[in-house]
Amino acid sequence: MTSAILPPLAAVRAFEAASRHGSFTKAGEELGMTQAAVSYQIKILEDRIGTPLFVRRPRQVTLTETGQRFAPAVSDAFERLSAAYANARGMMEGTFTISTAQTFATNWLVEKIDAFQELHPTLSVRLETTQRLAAFNTEDVDVAIRGGHGPWPGLERHLLIEADFTPMLSPRLAHTVGGISTPEDLLKLPLLDLGDPWWTIWFSAIDIKIDSDDRPAMAKLGGQSMLARAAIAGRGVAMLTPAMYRTELEAGLLLRPFERTESDGLGYWLVYPEGRRNAPKIRAFRDWILQALQEEKLSHESCRQEQMTDQRALNPNPVTRRR
Repeated sequence: MTSAILPPLAAVRAFEAASRHGSFTKAGEELGMTQAAVSYQIKILEDRIGTPLFVRRPRQVTLTETGQRFAPAVSDAFERLSAAYANARGMMEGTFTISTAQTFATNWLVEKIDAFQELHPTLSVRLETTQRLAAFNTEDVDVAIRGGHGPWPGLERHLLIEADFTPMLSPRLAHTVGGISTPEDLLKLPLLDLGDPWWTIWFSAIDIKIDSDDRPAMAKLGGQSMLARAAIAGRGVAMLTPAMYRTELEAGLLLRPFERTESDGLGYWLVYPEGRRNAPKIRAFRDWILQALQEEKLSHESCRQEQMTDQRALNPNPVTRRR
């Protein structure tokens, strides 16, 4: 067999780090080299390829068109090599950093992450809760959980939960108006964060118009976690994603009066760089979280069906989706 023609590994390694950081200096810091040494190694690679891989500017370098095509394949090759090495050693180790949206972290991941940690004790799992989008090329982040629509260029994505929505409130608050039998009953109560377009979408689907001018002014609370806490405290009705509040619903802290949900296409996604799809720790986390969510979904669907059977006996006029 004819041996493959390969470039110098040191040069390829310098290119991969520089393309990921967008900086020769930061690549050198990662590799324990000087900025000049990184530049020299990349020049060797460019001479072998026959074309520049970076556009060099003061304090900044950017990939050329050839560099943009080359970088993902190089990153993937290093991830495959790392995966093969880890498999040969029979273990995963090091820090595994998850950047996650606050709502998902608070209402799902924080309660479940210990199960993943127990499966992989040699990993040091670290959560970073933020609404800011993680920058994989400059931050020490392995995977991120984002709320949004996607896609995001250069990132693999897996839908974790669809962020559909429906009104929820405290059972005690519902009792103050004699219970919630129809959507109109909700209008007898304060509606939290009425400026959120989810309210208009949900009520418009059943031909009900909300006139915000006729309703008292209320503080804007922001994210779902804050709204849910306010709803549990009896401050008003919140428009929430049921999958994020299954525990509160089952505990009776929140009441979901109607089965009908609406959606604007928003979801919570697991994302990571395309070139790192084969990293052992990313693959392990991806498989774990997708399986855990699927098992939980099946379990809660069974419980929900039992609850709806009981509710239909009390409420013979359920709200259905308009067709």
